[in-house]
Amino acid sequence: MNKVLAIIRKDLILRFSSPAEWLFFLILPIVFTYMLAGGTFGGGGDIRRVLPVVDEAGTPLSQQIVAELEKSTFVRPELSSRAEAERKFRERTIPFWLLIPPQTSQESLLKGEVTLEFHTQPNNLDALSAQRSVQAALRQVSLNINAAQFAVQQAESRKPFASMEERQAYFDGALLLAQRFQEQTPERLEISRAETADPVQYDPRANSSAGQMITWVFIPLFGISALLAYERSTGTLARLLTTPTSAATFLLGTIGGQVLVALVQMLLLVGFAVLALGVAWGREPLGLAILLVSAALAAAAIGTTMGTLLRSEAQANNLSILMGMVMALLGGCWYPLELFPAAAQSIVRVLPTTWAMLGMTDLLLRGENWQGILPEAGVLLAYAAVFFTIGIVRFRKQFF
Repeated sequence: MNKVLAIIRKDLILRFSSPAEWLFFLILPIVFTYMLAGGTFGGGGDIRRVLPVVDEAGTPLSQQIVAELEKSTFVRPELSSRAEAERKFRERTIPFWLLIPPQTSQESLLKGEVTLEFHTQPNNLDALSAQRSVQAALRQVSLNINAAQFAVQQAESRKPFASMEERQAYFDGALLLAQRFQEQTPERLEISRAETADPVQYDPRANSSAGQMITWVFIPLFGISALLAYERSTGTLARLLTTPTSAATFLLGTIGGQVLVALVQMLLLVGFAVLALGVAWGREPLGLAILLVSAALAAAAIGTTMGTLLRSEAQANNLSILMGMVMALLGGCWYPLELFPAAAQSIVRVLPTTWAMLGMTDLLLRGENWQGILPEAGVLLAYAAVFFTIGIVRFRKQFF
């Protein structure tokens, strides 16, 4: 056991000798998880994009605009100060924000002088949808006010109002009536959605957390191949095996150490997702533990086999990154598998990343318990058994 621990300690020192390793171990996974989750933290189950709204007008019209935005299916308005919105926008912690200028009023709207300011980061994919949500809210408010104004004009054409107060009271009553009629208006567009085999609602936070965890853990576990290539090319492995250290001890220390590091990394990413994004990883801890261990063993087994096939450390490093990224992309870690063509969804089931992703989305989105994810865990353990067997057999042939 002391020899195994010594090998683990040596590999940890080698791996984390460069500060850049922390970039790939924790910083980049968290950044990509946050970005692909929509750039917003957990909101009590509300997965709409947060739209900070700076209401400098404080008028009934601005309040109506915010109330109409609350009905949006894409954005969730949150009132904010201008200084805070500008600071967050400058720091790129929010993708967009809305300013309602001080001159925004019903009178200026009727004159066509209302201009809202929508600020967005460049090349943001959600900005156009958010902008359309704002335009739709403003258009709906305008319709109600125009209807009330038309009612006032019609009433005034028949009998002039005795005072401006009477005219304003009539306008307010007509506006309330227009808003009530608008709420009672039946839907004129009936939306029909095709029946799918998996009607689970998509949650970008859950998908991002699971996908990025698989991506950034599989790559370094594939990197076990680089460790084996390094030990072989420097002659360290040959010298080590001349000592009273068995091949089993060496492999257990090398592989076991990297698997333990991967499990720690996954737990840290799970903690971030739970605390910052509100992802429900803690609902089924046993199922989560089974999946994490199974996925780590499958990736480590592939890395072990790669280490017996590749000759140089550089070759192993490059191929580990390439294979990790390609498997993650094809396995649904960056984009939901449901977006793939039906044929592609069947083909990518040959990848361990696909089964790891299916198991995690079963836990997070489909409400499965630990028994429900056993098929996915079984496939991952089958990968581990096959590739560990191939890797160990080839390792023994190379050195014995």
